[in-house]
Amino acid sequence: MDLSGRGVSAVIVTGGGTGIGRATSLAFAARGADVAVNYRVSRDDAEDTARECRAHGVRAVAIAADVGTDDDCRRLVAEAAEQFDREVDVLVNNAAATRFVPHTRLDDLSAQDFADIYRTNVIGAYQMIRAVAPGMRVAGRGAVVNVASIAGLFGGGSSVAYGASKAGLINLTRSLARALGPVIRVNVVCPGFVSTRWYTDRLSAQDYEAAVQQVEDTTPLQLAAVPEDIAGGIAFLCSPEAAVITGESLIMDAGAHLELAMSRRVVGKE
Repeated sequence: MDLSGRGVSAVIVTGGGTGIGRATSLAFAARGADVAVNYRVSRDDAEDTARECRAHGVRAVAIAADVGTDDDCRRLVAEAAEQFDREVDVLVNNAAATRFVPHTRLDDLSAQDFADIYRTNVIGAYQMIRAVAPGMRVAGRGAVVNVASIAGLFGGGSSVAYGASKAGLINLTRSLARALGPVIRVNVVCPGFVSTRWYTDRLSAQDYEAAVQQVEDTTPLQLAAVPEDIAGGIAFLCSPEAAVITGESLIMDAGAHLELAMSRRVVGKE
């Protein structure tokens, strides 16, 4: 899907320097789009990603901003538009926050934890969409993809607050798809396990390999996804080929949700 000259031109990827964000930034650059790689703290990673994007012959820049701060969101959008000499017409809300707390340990998850996680995962996504919408309307087109998780569908994830925030992001997607049409399309992807630093930074090498093996043993596709797998789905939802898709939740988990749904039915019968 070559996006150059086909309506997609200027892209912001929040949390775009690492993991799914990095793969998504590179996927858009490879398709001919200019990319603003947003970061909050990982400047070196964002700069490296922007440099790799430019190797595809497009313009790319790393821009620091905290999506949980409305002024930062508006500045990020304005700076990207200035860098690319046109309005931003694609936004990927990938930035995310969490705390790793077992779901049974209710006393270990505070109201402040919920507030911090929602600030980035839900409020931040909303603020970014609000900031980019006026320019998309001027451009006469716009596509937004939010990066949620199957945790938002099945109540899993690194903590109760994280899963709840991703459920909120899925609902936000549907609400804004209705509100922002017909000019702006809003969709959401729901990855399952993805092999990124999200896991490798927190697990020992042995535990990480065990986690990958478990995913490969239990999913219908017997596959542990890599960031590029998710980036491809995101790029598709922003492309002209997806022009009639809005308010959609694209589950990208190698079929893990099928096994989760079956296990719930079995437990229910017991």
